[in-house]
Amino acid sequence: MDNQSTTPSLGIKRTAAALVAISVLGAGGAMIVHQNYAGANSAPVIPAAVAQVPAAAAPQMTLPDFSEIAARNSPAVVNISVTGSTKVSADSSQAGTDDYGTDPFFEFFRRFQGPQGGQRGRDVPTHGLGSGFIVSPDGVIMTNAHVVRDAREVTVKLNDRREFRAKVLGSDLKTDIAVLKIDASNLPVVPLGHSNDLKVGEWVLAIGSPYGFDSTVTAGVVSAKGRSLPDDSNVPFIQTDVAVNPGNSGGPLFNTRGEVVGINSQIYSQTGGFQGLSFAIPIDLAGRIKDQIVATGKASHAKLGVTVQEVNQGFADSFKLATPEGALVANVERGSPADKAGLKSGDVIRKMNGQRIIASGDLPAMVGVALPGDKINLDVWRDGKIVTLSATLGNAADKVADVAENNGIAGKVRLGLALRPLQSQEKREAGISAGLLVEDAGGAAANAGVQPGDVLLSVNGHPVNTVEQVREVVDKSAKSVALLIQRGPDKIFIPVRLG
Repeated sequence: MDNQSTTPSLGIKRTAAALVAISVLGAGGAMIVHQNYAGANSAPVIPAAVAQVPAAAAPQMTLPDFSEIAARNSPAVVNISVTGSTKVSADSSQAGTDDYGTDPFFEFFRRFQGPQGGQRGRDVPTHGLGSGFIVSPDGVIMTNAHVVRDAREVTVKLNDRREFRAKVLGSDLKTDIAVLKIDASNLPVVPLGHSNDLKVGEWVLAIGSPYGFDSTVTAGVVSAKGRSLPDDSNVPFIQTDVAVNPGNSGGPLFNTRGEVVGINSQIYSQTGGFQGLSFAIPIDLAGRIKDQIVATGKASHAKLGVTVQEVNQGFADSFKLATPEGALVANVERGSPADKAGLKSGDVIRKMNGQRIIASGDLPAMVGVALPGDKINLDVWRDGKIVTLSATLGNAADKVADVAENNGIAGKVRLGLALRPLQSQEKREAGISAGLLVEDAGGAAANAGVQPGDVLLSVNGHPVNTVEQVREVVDKSAKSVALLIQRGPDKIFIPVRLG
């Protein structure tokens, strides 16, 4: 149900004299330099000017012996085959025709592409493949939740060709982690490392069963860490350029010491195959989820209770921030830990527990690796200065009410908006107690995306109940303003450039 690999090709570049060929990523990932001579017995041609300069000692670079890592760890990497069923649209021409079952990255691709068709589905049998790895000698195996989703039967095939029926101890769709158990003993296991110690540019190695080819080894480097993806997982993914294809999902990602640092989970692809971007779940997070599943059969997740947006340059100018960094709070759930801590719409969260928040996705990723009940400290930019707030994280499974707050004169302001206070019935329908209705939008505000029917709640984080309050804030702003707009049930900040 998932990912694959190809053999690295040799990139050859020749000098103008065609004397030196450089082969990049030769055996074992090493960089090899060959000198090609004019004849079998001739000496290399070296310009006199160069020959007179003493050669500086080239720094020695030691690269990992991937063959040793593969030989040592392949026995603990397993092939997982699944039979189950899935819903397909009634007119699907692909139903039951894919030898490898439904696309293992379906959820990831669906979130990028949006829903495909609106017809009612029907159940069809599926067969899928994935990978996993043994973490205890008595048969506990880690893999991806999407590998075993909707499975009726799960079979694990070991490196020595033995096969076992597996029991799914539990799975967590939020982090895409599942734990299996087979009835066996004295099994080889993989050593677990620490994903926090990984560095961008570090070599990593994947072992799995792409397209059913057992024990396939591919290598690459860590491209980025803490990568947020457009899904609701809140996982701080490790991005690599390791070739990963359908069947690799759930397999281990090793560092150069042969320790598991991630679980290969997703790829970004417009073709369904590997295109240079693969994503792994950090083992520090995966291990914590595994421990919860083994102990209780399920996993719990922390919750702060805010909706956040990116801080772009327009917002940075509006809130007088030196750099466009942080998580802009667009909405705070009433009764949530964020609400109890005093967070407000318009706050910009710059740090959590002393760790910088650069992109807005950094915040949910940090909360995602915490536990319900954990206490956190937040550095928040509010009214031109940093304030520190403390919060006790709640449980993501807990339901909380929606938010609302604040009061109502019609008129035109510099933004190009025609505004009026909301009537009592309009407030009830919108679920708010104050704000200004946008009757007409033009100029800078319309260009930024404000629409008639929107409700203006605040400007630069200041709640507004009258047109005069809007004018007052706008007049004090030089470059841009940030408007908090409610559109239907959603709240969003919109940056508007002035003049």
